[in-house]
Amino acid sequence: MASRSLKTEHYQNQPGWARWLRLAGLPALLLVCLLACVALGSVSIPLGRTAAILWDALLGRPAAPGVEATIILTVRLPRVLSVLLVGAALSLCGAAMQGLLRNPLADGATLGVSSGASLGAMLAILLGFQLPGLPLAGTALMSVFFASFSLLLVLALAFALDRSLSTSTIILIGVIYTMFTGSLMSLLISFSGTRLRPLTFWTLGSLTGAGYNEALFMLLALIICGSPLLAHWKELDAFAMGEENARHIGVPVRQVKMTIMVAVSLLIGISVSIGGSIGFVGLVIPHITRLITGPSHRRLLGASVLLGGVFLMLCDLAARTLLSPIELPLGVVTSLIGAVFFVVILTRSRGRAA
Repeated sequence: MASRSLKTEHYQNQPGWARWLRLAGLPALLLVCLLACVALGSVSIPLGRTAAILWDALLGRPAAPGVEATIILTVRLPRVLSVLLVGAALSLCGAAMQGLLRNPLADGATLGVSSGASLGAMLAILLGFQLPGLPLAGTALMSVFFASFSLLLVLALAFALDRSLSTSTIILIGVIYTMFTGSLMSLLISFSGTRLRPLTFWTLGSLTGAGYNEALFMLLALIICGSPLLAHWKELDAFAMGEENARHIGVPVRQVKMTIMVAVSLLIGISVSIGGSIGFVGLVIPHITRLITGPSHRRLLGASVLLGGVFLMLCDLAARTLLSPIELPLGVVTSLIGAVFFVVILTRSRGRAA
């Protein structure tokens, strides 16, 4: 609590124009990264030419004939938009869970939601489960169902052990459940036969081949499931003072907990069904965002959405270009970069605490 108070005081002592300049720079950074990630790849296209093609498409003008427009509008743009939205969703979920549980290690992976969603999506792929006329819905439905079931199971087990549903108990059960589902996924991979390679690549995270349907589906999910998270910023600020204090000032603790957890499980389930298992985004980005915005969730949640999208777009660009023409799994890149960031953040935090 003392370190949180010091961070809040430090942030509030900054000039108002400096704080707003930092926040206003995030949308500009997002647009610049979007343009760069669309332009760069195995075949790089000049930024000016890329901007002109995107501007014409935005105004509804017919694209000029040529390979460049085809690459940008049919391959790269839908993929980059999907990556941006998945990164925004994962980061938002991580920020909300860390605020709700008052634990810097909390995110969808910690609670077993991500691993449950991955297990459901893997089963849908292996069983060929689809809904007629809705190619994305089958995997998404299984992923969301298993994510929600995983959350309910973790909460039920935590409640059986601790009637107060303390944060430490929930996280402990979530970690154990994640290890259990990981073993089940390894077992499924060992029996996947000819589907081993694409299935393994998907479990490591990938948005290869993502189109406008995936981007639109992810956008709708982010709006529907992300809105309740953004709307509960006051309650998340109250949770920072402890559940008892939040209850004393009129926060319906159990209702808010369930609302946020359900929204997080749905959003993570859909994100996993589209992009596979992508780690460290929801864990690291909220920490980086706090350095910019301070601990208030009014600024933190929205800024996490923007920075999460930027981070995952840059990771996807690295996955596409570092060993071109070989493409690295996106989840591997985020884990490598995220682990380094997280060690640096923990080192700096311990240094300030000392």
